[in-house]
Amino acid sequence: MPSLPPNKNKLGLWTSTSLVIGNMIGAGVFLMPSAMASFGSISLLGWVFAAIGAYFLARVFSNLSKLLPQVSGGPYAYTRSGFGDFAGFLVAWCYWIAVSCANAAITISLVSALTAFVPALGSSATASIITGLAAIWLLTWINTRGIIVSGKLQLATTALKILPLLVVAVGGLFFIRFDNFLPFNNSGTSIPTAINATVTLAMFAFVGIESAAIPAADVEDADKTVSKATVIGLGIATLIYLLGSISIMGVIPVQKLAQSATPYADAAEIMFGNSARYWVSAGIAIAAFGSLNGWILIQGQIPRSIAKDNLFPAIFARENKRDVPYVGMVINSVMVSVFMAMNYTKGLVEQFKFLMLLSIFTVFVSYLLTMASYVIIRAKQNIKTGWTGAVVLAILAFAYCLWGIIGAGELTVFYGFLFMAAGIPVYVWIRLVNKNINQ
Repeated sequence: MPSLPPNKNKLGLWTSTSLVIGNMIGAGVFLMPSAMASFGSISLLGWVFAAIGAYFLARVFSNLSKLLPQVSGGPYAYTRSGFGDFAGFLVAWCYWIAVSCANAAITISLVSALTAFVPALGSSATASIITGLAAIWLLTWINTRGIIVSGKLQLATTALKILPLLVVAVGGLFFIRFDNFLPFNNSGTSIPTAINATVTLAMFAFVGIESAAIPAADVEDADKTVSKATVIGLGIATLIYLLGSISIMGVIPVQKLAQSATPYADAAEIMFGNSARYWVSAGIAIAAFGSLNGWILIQGQIPRSIAKDNLFPAIFARENKRDVPYVGMVINSVMVSVFMAMNYTKGLVEQFKFLMLLSIFTVFVSYLLTMASYVIIRAKQNIKTGWTGAVVLAILAFAYCLWGIIGAGELTVFYGFLFMAAGIPVYVWIRLVNKNINQ
């Protein structure tokens, strides 16, 4: 059949779904129970509200993938279509920074999971940095081999990660001690304040919901596949998050959980004995490895898309013989390496929190403008039906994004705005350079 040769070099439904699941779960599941433990069991409400908001985002991304099929770039492409070049560039700039922070946080999670096998990684910053760098650059090399190679690795690691996570999440329900859920609010603040803080942290676990839309031009039947992959991926990840959080909080006392660098492995040890720590840690390490692979794939796609639109230095669009934007990928991996190394002066959980919050701000700025673009794109395409539902959906998703930005905290917003402001002179310089070239 004439259509088979190009399709065999594109991502299918399950590979695209694994990209969504792998990027979401790998970014949030590892240290999240420890990061949220100090709030008490009220943090479970944070998961519920975050999941509801993520569903609104998923619906908008799903609808946008149908309005603009085969358009790569995800939030950047949608915002540029709605608001124009400057807004598109600002979204790409924010998202680019967010991916760098997220990859640094995922690398830290990978190193943390490996402490079960190499205890020195928990006490030696040098050993931790070397291990993290090795993972970053090995996966960068793998991703330069082509999107199909990256996709197959993503599918395999996603399948391997789900089993141990579900074993802990489901098995832990039979070992719950209900007194571990008390006190309900241990934050020392009001219930609304505590819920706001936990929702903000939980939001990070849903970053990546847009992953299937970013390489859309490399996805088979993108108008259908991207939409399905986004919704299916969200559903599976949400199930694992909620069950896992309930089980771990019910199995491990809150004081111990707040200090744990490997909460899933600690819970498995309590449930199944000492040996369980190792197979759960192995599963989590595989999950982190796969998530890092997925985000490294993504980190080359956004700069390539904006470079092809003459809104970023042309070097980021340079591809190898396998059509991989290898230069942009390498530059981003350098940034990730620097972020990871700089933050090893703090404890694992504390640096994970900081990177989470910084990523939350920058990525939710991208989401915010994307949600607003949804209504504008519908208007530009002169769509006559479904306006009430579309507007309500856009408002709910927009409000969720605004909640994430506000909840990031003053210091995080300050640093986030610094990153955004740094993008303005870059944009002006690129426009001037392109103008001179065209003349």
